[in-house]
Amino acid sequence: ERQLKILKKVIKCFENGLPLKDIAQVFEILNLCAEKLHEQQAFTEPMCELIQLCGLPFHKKRLSDEVSYSLTVSKAIAQLGYLMRVPSSQVRIQICRCIISFYNGEPPKKLLSGYQPTSTNYKIQMAELGGLAETLVLSLALVENQLPEKLWVLKALQYLSSSGENCRLMLKAQAASRLCVHLNDADPSGQLVFRSSEILWNLLENTSKEEVVNQLSNLECVHALKEVFVHLLMHGFRNYDRQLRNDLLVIATLVAENPAAPMIESGFTKQLIVLATFTEVKIPNPLVKGLKLTYSYEDFELKKLLFNVIGVLSKDPCAIQLLSENDVMPALLYYVKPNQKPGFHDWSAAQYEELQLHAIAILASVAPLLLDKYLSCQANTLLLVFLEWCVGQDPFFGQGNSFHGTGGRGSKLAQMRYGLRVLRSVVSLGDDAVNLNLCDQGAISQLLDILKYAANKSKEKEDAILLEIQADILFILSTLCENDLHRKELFCYEGVDMLIPFMQMDPNKLFSGLGHSRLLFTALDCLWSCVIGCYIAEDSFLEKQGIFHLLDLLALKQKNLSNIILGILVEFCDNPKTTSHISTWRGEKDQTAANLLIQLWREEELDLGVRRDQYGRIVDMKRPIVSSFQKQQEVIPMPANCPSFAIVEISENIRAKLYSLLGKLGFENLPGLSARDFVTLAIIRRYLDFKTGEVWSELCAELKEEFRPVSSDEEALKVISEVSEDVGGMVAALQTEMLESQQHQELREEEKAYTKIHNAHKQREVVKKSWENFLARTSNYEALKKVKRLQEKSIEVSRSKPKSQNIVVHSTDIKGLGTTIGSGRLVTVESTPHQLVGGPLA
Repeated sequence: ERQLKILKKVIKCFENGLPLKDIAQVFEILNLCAEKLHEQQAFTEPMCELIQLCGLPFHKKRLSDEVSYSLTVSKAIAQLGYLMRVPSSQVRIQICRCIISFYNGEPPKKLLSGYQPTSTNYKIQMAELGGLAETLVLSLALVENQLPEKLWVLKALQYLSSSGENCRLMLKAQAASRLCVHLNDADPSGQLVFRSSEILWNLLENTSKEEVVNQLSNLECVHALKEVFVHLLMHGFRNYDRQLRNDLLVIATLVAENPAAPMIESGFTKQLIVLATFTEVKIPNPLVKGLKLTYSYEDFELKKLLFNVIGVLSKDPCAIQLLSENDVMPALLYYVKPNQKPGFHDWSAAQYEELQLHAIAILASVAPLLLDKYLSCQANTLLLVFLEWCVGQDPFFGQGNSFHGTGGRGSKLAQMRYGLRVLRSVVSLGDDAVNLNLCDQGAISQLLDILKYAANKSKEKEDAILLEIQADILFILSTLCENDLHRKELFCYEGVDMLIPFMQMDPNKLFSGLGHSRLLFTALDCLWSCVIGCYIAEDSFLEKQGIFHLLDLLALKQKNLSNIILGILVEFCDNPKTTSHISTWRGEKDQTAANLLIQLWREEELDLGVRRDQYGRIVDMKRPIVSSFQKQQEVIPMPANCPSFAIVEISENIRAKLYSLLGKLGFENLPGLSARDFVTLAIIRRYLDFKTGEVWSELCAELKEEFRPVSSDEEALKVISEVSEDVGGMVAALQTEMLESQQHQELREEEKAYTKIHNAHKQREVVKKSWENFLARTSNYEALKKVKRLQEKSIEVSRSKPKSQNIVVHSTDIKGLGTTIGSGRLVTVESTPHQLVGGPLA
């Protein structure tokens, strides 16, 4: 009794709150009370009152007290979790109330003299520092069979789980697993499921989702989750029950994403599949007998979540059989039909459209896994009819409210987009039966019509949806027509005309981020698959100057484009008409195709780090075309069926394609090349020889690593190496000769230029002297007479002597004429040039 009286005095003393300096002593008293409580129940009430005081704000004397006493206070608050060991329901509930008061406590009614309350979040921070959440999770084992106490603990944990640090501590104590296992425990109030699910959600949001899911991925947890979900689905009638059911389904979906989760073993997978499809396909299953979904918002969300679960389960190979047996394919294909009227069934128009698009999106994931079902349900026919409706004139205005409806408001573009995605996913498998079934129904012609429709829409307004639609169509056409000549012929009548505009795309759009780059790549892939190999299609493409457009794209010198364009050009060169088109092409500044290809070769070698001198000549005679990366590789003996670095390197850059293309054009008489181009061309011409020498070099190195060859083999290898080196030296000598010839040519041209300049200057001197003579004759009469006498003398000397002396010769000269030009009826008067006298005429 004396101890109880002292306790009451202590409680009375601290009725307005505990000072920080006394916290340690108060918790020592609480621990003593906990020990006494095993013998005397009278300590229960004072202990609860003392715990209640811990829920009031603490008091500090100085501002620094919060930091000074932080370690002491955090350890004290952690003791609250350990006090859950006390076998008293009243004490345990009071501890939980105390913890909850940390988050919604009221300010003190009266302060101790000289003290002030600690900050609002101080206790919360100390609880995190002391690890209270972890201890409280562990205490769940003590209250498993006491429902009221368990609910109070869950309520306290619900508050604690609002913090990321507390969630990490709870996860450390296996909180997710401990809570989920007991979800199905008896609880008339329904609080157990609600609070447990709320804590699980906080754990998922505030910690590692993978770790939470791993804790839930055991048979007991999955079974409990299944039972609670089914119970709420079958017996829940309030909005609250439906919301809780949907929350649990989201958690179940996250668990299903983990391949290690025993979803199939627990029977949960089958139940979810049945629930997802029972409204579209009538399945005799006891689970759905009498079950009917309403058209409330919560049931609409449930339907979408069940579709989403199908998509998640389709990633598990073990679930494929269940998807097939429970008619998932017919259920999803149920939505692949035109929207006939608003408010289809009892869903609103917007809700039905969202479900339709979601179902078709899931179908794109499921269809490739269930091809037999896909064909038996005539899915190709349904999809083609659906796509025909999408481009038809039917008045339909999409709502565009959902994630899948993005960009489809006021049109059928969203439906078209997801319908094509299904076709793309199925066609990409390359299954002959599926592709033949499509082509037999006229898919190629229909897809070209849709492509034309989308291209026209894109001209009005470009957006990512339209570009994606066009890219998907081109991909589908590529897959259908590849390696089939008849289908290529069907494509070429309209398809070639459709491809040309894609080749003429504005290069600046490739970096817009809308999808132009992907569209161009699919167009090039379609060209390769649908045109090359069919002479009718190839000739049509050539007639429409397609090769010119390809070379224009190649001239952009973009790494990601160059490889595929060069491959297409090499394949096209099998058509004899192609080389003349390539030779005819001219780029900017009258650049020729040969010059462009040689420039690409130089840039590629620069990127590879191949050694060349300042004029582009070979430096390393032994390994003339080896990249810097290859030189760094050590010699590793490899099996005969494994390609070496020299072989692998061929497919990793564009040099082999450039060699092939220039070889098709012919290495002689290529127009528009400079001396530097000819120097590079000498290397390209010997590419195959250099590559052969490179392979022999690797072979020699590998042999020396494994064993020593016999003398005859060693001599043969030496001769082969010398031959390869001689080829390098010969090419280097040829390059030097080319450069010297160019230098001599430049000197000759320089001399010609100087001669031309000299002649021009000489002509100017002659003209100047002639002008000076003219001035002298016109300004000085004596000079004129002198010139006249010289002229007459010159004329006289030039006359032939008469053969007969008796012939009378009549003079043609006019006596007394003071001119030095021939006389005639017309006289031309030369005036002083305007340049010399100036004036307005100048």
